[in-house]
Amino acid sequence: MKKRNSPIPIVYGVALSALLVASAGAQTNSVPAGTTAAPTAEQARSVGKPQFVAAQRPDQWLASNFKGTEVIGADGKKIGAVTDILFDRSGKIDAYVVSVGGFLGMGAKEVALTPGSFDVVPGANGGTDRLKLSVGQDELKQAQNFAPYTPPRPATTGAAPGGMRPPGGAPTGR
Repeated sequence: MKKRNSPIPIVYGVALSALLVASAGAQTNSVPAGTTAAPTAEQARSVGKPQFVAAQRPDQWLASNFKGTEVIGADGKKIGAVTDILFDRSGKIDAYVVSVGGFLGMGAKEVALTPGSFDVVPGANGGTDRLKLSVGQDELKQAQNFAPYTPPRPATTGAAPGGMRPPGGAPTGR
């Protein structure tokens, strides 16, 4: 993955740390001497002095690079790509949103799967890592569409926009 020099908000660091723990739990996680490990979710939730992460480790991903990660099926063929990451306020990753099917973005649908649904597999010839599912594209096409949260619209008060009186209404006395 490419290395970026831009600062990462702590929440992204925590979310990506949780991603690695959930996705690659079997891998060892050694931190070279002299480097600062990413804060745990518990540390990030505590109120107090901020904890900074100096650099990305080789076993960590940036969300900006993770978006677009190829998703392959049980047969090793590409079935989609990560379009978004769903995480809660504590930084815990709840799901990866994957675009499935379609051609050039037309006719594709998005499904969300928990991180435990994926295995991380190395890319071919030293390429970027990929996510592997135990199902194929047909099963994902049959899955329920992912629906992002839409906040409720505020109730109308009967007043016209901009604080003006409704058309045809009687003027107020001054």
